[in-house]
Amino acid sequence: MASVFANSAAATRGRDEVYVAAVPLRATKGPAQLLMSSAYTLNVWDLQHFMVIIKPFSPPPHSQVFVCDFQPKDPENIYTALEVLSGRSVPGSVLVRKLTKLPRNKCWFVGSSKLDAVDVAINFNKSWETHLRIGQHDCRDYTNGLVERLTGRKLVLEHLRSVAGQS
Repeated sequence: MASVFANSAAATRGRDEVYVAAVPLRATKGPAQLLMSSAYTLNVWDLQHFMVIIKPFSPPPHSQVFVCDFQPKDPENIYTALEVLSGRSVPGSVLVRKLTKLPRNKCWFVGSSKLDAVDVAINFNKSWETHLRIGQHDCRDYTNGLVERLTGRKLVLEHLRSVAGQS
C-alpha cells in the first residue's frame, strides 16, 4: 500500500490512519460480473468502487480496520443495474464493516484524523443522502466527502488518479 502524500508518516503518530481502497464494482453474476472484474484488473479508474478504510490508533481486539462505503442497496440486481445505467437514482446504502487487515492492492494511505475517526464516520454517515446516482452522488462523492471530513484533504480521488496515472 502506498502513501501518496509527502511527510505523511510523521503526521500519523497517535492518530487514526485513513486509507482509500478500490475494488471491482459488484454486478450480476455472469458476463456483467466478468466485465467489472476485467475493468478492475485493467485499472479502468471509472469502473472501480471506492471506499474509505480507517485504521484506529488504538485498535480493537485482533487489529481490525473499519471499511466505510456507499453503494446501491442491491448492487447485484439486474434492474438496479439498468436503472443506474440509465442515469436514474436508486436506493443506496451506507455500509460500515470490519476487516482483519488492510487490502494489499489498490489501497492508499491518504492521511490521519485528529479526532476519533470512527465516530466522525458514524456522524458523517447519519447525514449522508442515500439516493445514489452515478456521476452525481455515488461512491466517489462519498469517499471524497468522508476523507475531507476525516483529514481535511479535498478531492482525494482526483489526486490519487493523477499520481497513480490511471486511465
